[in-house]
Amino acid sequence: MSTRRLTTAQALVAFLARQYTERDGRRQRLIGATWGIFGHGNVAGVGQALVESGRAMPYLQGRNEQAMVHAAVGYARQCGRLSAHAVTTSIGPGATNLVTGAALATVNHLPVLLLPGDTFATRPADPVLQQIEVPYAGDVSVNDCLRPVSRYFDRITRPEALVPAALQAVRTLTDPAQTGAVTLALPQDVQVQAYDWPEEFFAERVWHVRRPAPDPQELDRAVRAVLGARRPLIVAGGGVHHSAAESTLAAFAADTRIPVASTQAGKGSLRHDHPADVGGIGHTGTATADELARTADLVIGIGTRYSDFTTASATLFANPGVRFLNLNITGFDAHKLGALPLVADARSALEALTAALAERNHRVDPAYETEYTDAKERWERRVTAAFTAPDPHARPTQAQVLGLLDGLVTEDDILINAAGSLPGDLHKLWRARSPRQYHVEYGYSCMGYEIPAAIGVQLAAPDRPVWALVGDGTYLMNPTEIVTAVQQELPVKLVVLQNHGYASIGGLSEAVGAERLGTAYRHRAADGTFTGPPLPVDLAANAGSLGMRVLRARSVRDLREALREARAADRPTCVYVETETADTVSGPPPAQAWWDVPVAETATRPPAVRAREEYDRHVADRRHHL
Repeated sequence: MSTRRLTTAQALVAFLARQYTERDGRRQRLIGATWGIFGHGNVAGVGQALVESGRAMPYLQGRNEQAMVHAAVGYARQCGRLSAHAVTTSIGPGATNLVTGAALATVNHLPVLLLPGDTFATRPADPVLQQIEVPYAGDVSVNDCLRPVSRYFDRITRPEALVPAALQAVRTLTDPAQTGAVTLALPQDVQVQAYDWPEEFFAERVWHVRRPAPDPQELDRAVRAVLGARRPLIVAGGGVHHSAAESTLAAFAADTRIPVASTQAGKGSLRHDHPADVGGIGHTGTATADELARTADLVIGIGTRYSDFTTASATLFANPGVRFLNLNITGFDAHKLGALPLVADARSALEALTAALAERNHRVDPAYETEYTDAKERWERRVTAAFTAPDPHARPTQAQVLGLLDGLVTEDDILINAAGSLPGDLHKLWRARSPRQYHVEYGYSCMGYEIPAAIGVQLAAPDRPVWALVGDGTYLMNPTEIVTAVQQELPVKLVVLQNHGYASIGGLSEAVGAERLGTAYRHRAADGTFTGPPLPVDLAANAGSLGMRVLRARSVRDLREALREARAADRPTCVYVETETADTVSGPPPAQAWWDVPVAETATRPPAVRAREEYDRHVADRRHHL
């Protein structure tokens, strides 16, 4: 057998450089690049291997380990999960910084390969620098924190163990039902050990990303369920995008006239102007979609995991006779809410369902179609009102910022957001023009995701305008990758909305009786509360100090010009604007459905007492669907 003598790290990099995915006849590289921050746990191993690989494995320099994972996730999502990035770190804090990013990747079913350094396998000294000693288990390291947030985990304690582990890692990354974060923990001594590797380990491999077809019996039950429904409603989730089933869904909706609501991950499954699109669903949804959900007798979930925001904490689907039909590639999600399962790839299942219903010329009652079409028109008028900024000299509201963007972008633009009050406004108001335009990470709702994710998306879509929308709270969580955008000369557009605090959680705090404690960025007042003047923090100056071009907008007119200038820029550009609060001018419509955040059962302060009374009224509507 022909062999090649390489270190473990060199062998891993060479192996990864020869892995490809294929779906629908389209082939692409699986690991497009490796992000890395080097320390004593990986510099002599993976770091040296990347140098040795030359151009075979592109290297990307990050500034924060969590942010590197976010960038990799943004890249994978934009690539439709068919291409991903690897992330390498040293041992200790570098490795533990991966945990949040790994959880985000796994929750959202997005592939990322994590290669953290680990403590010595041979234990020449015990403990070594940054090692946490566990008295009851000598084989535990901080990397074990990654086990519950990884879809696959292995620790490579001998060189030859890499062969089966690497193959299992790639199998998981390319499995549409199981993909997420994959971790190969690499003890620093094993990384540099040499071994005679079989040449076939480095052979080019193409991993077919399958499209499982629906089971005939499950399909027959699904068809009968749709035929028997008077008020069906589709809930489009992220699986529609992962399966590239957007055009198939559009054709299905056009044939059947069944209205389509979308989760945060599924928004953009239909263009906003498709006749069947009724907008976001759930706590941050539209009045149109939520009212349809309350009266639906059949809910057809496509690629959704039914989070509490989607179901309004199990209070939204109120029809006593409501049934669920779930098209999902994972049996776990397909069986939720006591549903009829249709376990299959979303596009394959929709194609089969479309064909079966076409044979029967099935279409919803015209009166039902007229009902939701009229309701959609009424909602669009509310969106236009929230977007409209009548005074060009005034400070804009957050909704008006979105309105100015709405008037500027085309189907090429991509908007990225993850946390705060923006996801709610975007879900209710944004008019998605293309399948990949709306990029809101709300499975893990991770503050600090937006800027690094924009870098990953821009790497995957170099010719498209990429916008990262952040509030001041999110900006302060993770601005360091601005330096990476500058270094890579990526023309990402950063919009910073300054409202001097955690606006979203402040509103929630008030609603649950916590009186906005700790949610404003202000000096302490004489009574000890944080109600003094706003902190003199200049986030625009901060972005500029990291290398971004900064455009300050003090009014609606300024902002319109700044956004236009940023969109045309060929370098990283920040638009900074202080927003007006929605309680002084017209803001977005309020929540159209409830969200369960438990309220103190006993309290002496009146706000908490009132909040508990309101909570008890809502919780009475919660039900289990069996």
